[in-house]
Parts: sequence; C-alpha cells; structure tokens
Amino acid sequence: MTLHYELDPAVTPALRDGICTLWADVSNAGGAVGFVPPVTAADIRPELRGHLAAMAEGRTRLITGLDAGGRPAATAFLTLNTHRLMRHWCWLYTVMVHPGRQGTGEGRRLMSAAADAARGMPGMRGIRLTCRGGTGVDRFYASCGYKEVGRVPDAIRVAEDDYRDDITMWLALHT
Repeated sequence: MTLHYELDPAVTPALRDGICTLWADVSNAGGAVGFVPPVTAADIRPELRGHLAAMAEGRTRLITGLDAGGRPAATAFLTLNTHRLMRHWCWLYTVMVHPGRQGTGEGRRLMSAAADAARGMPGMRGIRLTCRGGTGVDRFYASCGYKEVGRVPDAIRVAEDDYRDDITMWLALHT
C-alpha cells in the first residue's frame, strides 16, 4: 500500500517519536542522513528538535509519508533560504524512506511531493540538496530530475579512513 503524503502535518508526540524511529531505522540500514550506525532514536532526537524549531519559526516545512496506521514511513524537510539574494530557492534535507519500503516507488513519490510543495511556495524557482558520495543516492536524485552542480572531494568523514564526496544537486522548478 502506498503512503499518504502530507505537507506540514501537526507535530504530535506520536509523529515526533515516529520520525525519530524512522531516522534511526534509515541510519542503521546505511542511509546517509547525518549519522553513522549504530544510532538510537535518543541519538536522533536533538537533531530532530532543530528541524522542529525551524518549523515553528516558519523556516522549514515537513513532507511526511504516512502509512495506513498514521506512522511516518517517509519524510523530507524543505528549508527556506534566508539570504536576501537567494530566497528564490530552498534546501531539501533529511530525505528518508523506511528501509522496508525502499524499492517500491515511495522515494520517487516523496521527491515528487517535495517538488510540488516547493512549487507551491511563492517565487520558488529551485531546490538544492547535498548528498554523500559513494552511496549511489546521487543517481537516484538524478533520475528524479536533479542535476549535479558541485562536488567537494572527501568533505564527509564517516570513519577514521573513510572520506566521501559532498555532492550538491539542483532541481529547477520552472523552465
């Protein structure tokens, strides 16, 4: 069954806890979402608090894919750019699909929901994201219409002797 996507859902304790669990599950399955396994929901909670604070301030928007039980199984955060010369594009952060749903098309549906949400924001012309090299996720984003526009070699250190490129990608919303 496909997920039901919502923009800016009410942040209830159940949603907050569900996102923490999702984030830990994705991280522990090898997902490149800011942590290196092993992690717990408690490890994730401070980072999520930062996203939720930005939402409360109106700087960030949440796209959530909910399963039939109302639990988050996919999320992405759109963060508005506050620089006066760059307010025409936003950042896409923490793109996650539960490992059990990967390969089902939910990633594409999540990316489409994020692009639709950004298109609905006044004056928005593009989405920028960064991703960790060596994971193959840059190919997934490219298949969703994103173009690689920059790369910083060895900018991400995931282990003592494991450095990855930081890849910047761009999706033009209006042609």
